[in-house]
Amino acid sequence: MNRRLILAALASLAFPLHAETPSAKALLSPFVERGELAGAVALVTDAEGTLSVDCVGWADIEAKRPMTPDTLFWIASESKPMTAVAVMMLVDEGKITLDDPVEKYLPEFRAQMLVAEKTETQTVLKKPARPITIRDCLSHMSGLPFKSAAEEPVLDGLPLAAAVRTYAMTPLQTEPGTAYQYSNAGINTAARVLEVVSGMPYERFMQERLFDPLGIKDTTFWPDEAQVARLAKSYRPDEDKTKLEAFEITQLRYPLSDRIHRFPMPAGGLFSTAEDTARFARMLLNRGAYEGRRYLSESAVGEITKRQTPDSVSNAYGLGFALGPDWFGHGGAHATNLEIHPGKSRAIIWMVQHAGFPGDGKEAQGVFKQSFLK
Repeated sequence: MNRRLILAALASLAFPLHAETPSAKALLSPFVERGELAGAVALVTDAEGTLSVDCVGWADIEAKRPMTPDTLFWIASESKPMTAVAVMMLVDEGKITLDDPVEKYLPEFRAQMLVAEKTETQTVLKKPARPITIRDCLSHMSGLPFKSAAEEPVLDGLPLAAAVRTYAMTPLQTEPGTAYQYSNAGINTAARVLEVVSGMPYERFMQERLFDPLGIKDTTFWPDEAQVARLAKSYRPDEDKTKLEAFEITQLRYPLSDRIHRFPMPAGGLFSTAEDTARFARMLLNRGAYEGRRYLSESAVGEITKRQTPDSVSNAYGLGFALGPDWFGHGGAHATNLEIHPGKSRAIIWMVQHAGFPGDGKEAQGVFKQSFLK
């Protein structure tokens, strides 16, 4: 039996947390049968290892290729927590501080302006009250827009240094530190600071300082031919909102393995698997350490999981992490999700590739989550 068939056979098994708890596979299969969910890999881990992994449905409906534990997904904005952890490594090492102005490391930001007034016929600019900081960038409080005008038609078409220069030339939307505005540009800017300070390309830092030591094998900006063969197709509702149709990831350039024309996007460019994501989650469940190696100080973990946004806004956000009442984590554009629950010493990883769902498909993640929370 080849590896693919072995993985498919394993996927048909469920490893529930408790004997009386229905497996995620049993709970999620009806969504697949009704054509509301293409497929999913649902994983629960504690600080030591995987507790359950359930695979249901199809990575490719048309080819009848099943979801398996090693199916690859574009995790999109789930890249943000990984980037934030890398930046915090430099904070721990005393090489930067969170409240350093970005312009200290990236001089192009010294002339950045703020939109003071905008009408249909004119835009009035002024100098911001203070420069943006690394903390602002990691918490979406910088005033930077989501992206710059140069990041069209895709988000991965510019080298990181070039993309960040376009942010410096783009006027801020709000005064730094005063308003939450979700911003890929901010996370990418923090990653560019990491490059300058570490003297290493961002993607190399991620590989050598985070992925390789954690034993993360499949997390990459450039899935190779073998990994692309394991990639889950992206699905969305058809025009009638009754069936699923496959589509390409419009935010990225193809082929995905192209290292010449595609560039690392710290805010949303990573591809990963459920198990790779689980290893990252275990390090955070262990307060910054995993398998005998420390990646972050406990105080750094406390900082990234502390609310950085004002209480007056509904968006609770730390540094690269969204925050809930009892969890921290992040979702991705195609509906992947990571939630780390320190109080339960558990993390849940939800891997799907969907831009919308027909019927009740959007409820599938909640059904998985509730089964975990019982």
